[in-house]
Amino acid sequence: MKRRDWSIGLYAPAGLVTDGGAIERAIARLEAQGHRVIVDATCSARWQRFAGTDETRLAAVMRMANDPRIELAMAVRGGYGWSRLLDALDFTALAETGKQWLGHSDFTAFQLAALAKTGMVTYAGPMAAYDFGAVDPSAFTQDHCWELLAAGTMALDLALDGPEIDAAGMLWGGNLALVAHLAGTRHFPRVDGGILFLEDIGEAAYRVERMLYQLHFCGVLARQRAVLLGNFSSCEPGPNDNGYDLDAVIAHARRQFGVPIYTGLPFGHVRDKLTLPVGGQARLTVRDGRARFIVSGAA
Repeated sequence: MKRRDWSIGLYAPAGLVTDGGAIERAIARLEAQGHRVIVDATCSARWQRFAGTDETRLAAVMRMANDPRIELAMAVRGGYGWSRLLDALDFTALAETGKQWLGHSDFTAFQLAALAKTGMVTYAGPMAAYDFGAVDPSAFTQDHCWELLAAGTMALDLALDGPEIDAAGMLWGGNLALVAHLAGTRHFPRVDGGILFLEDIGEAAYRVERMLYQLHFCGVLARQRAVLLGNFSSCEPGPNDNGYDLDAVIAHARRQFGVPIYTGLPFGHVRDKLTLPVGGQARLTVRDGRARFIVSGAA
């Protein structure tokens, strides 16, 4: 595994941290791996359901950007809160710092806005509390994260379900609820010929379908070369669904939306996840149910 040591800033830009022990474990684990860890005050702050007021969390983002010691800004957790900050952020200034930004879930809002405004590449991947601070952390998740961040590119052999394809384009996406939330706004990137990846948690099948229709109606899906579906956690059908589950939604989407759709991407609110460069480049080759997926952090 190719790796390097990082100077990492931990900050809470969205939801409050509910497990202080997870932060302590994350710090200890990251330091044991050779990294330097700088902990922002928002990691232990609380205001309503957030890790501080909007102004407090906005200031934390800027501390990550402006602290010369920090190379990698790692979100502690998601939740909700980035949407409140987008209009106040100077994405050009953030991009000019050359920092790396890492997270997933609600972090998708920041990633899409940064891509829309500046073409800035950020990383969808593990966060401090859920991943590095887990009682039993995933070696898969950690290894892939550090390897991609160090090497800038990675070739992966995956088991994906979907048609044969050989396609290349910009890799982008993240949490489906956030992608649909920003569609049609000034914070949403225009990506033509891209490879879109999506995941979500706690959404009923009909809501997943409705959000996919939002992207379809906006013309987003038809402009992509492929759509990769990661894990959709806690999306079990309800008593009235009568067989209308996520598999039914995916089958319907494949018939209706005119874009190759693949399942099986190891990404989402799960223990084992890849790190993916949002705004980077990807090449997807699928033959006989096996996929060769090459990703690069180069814009």
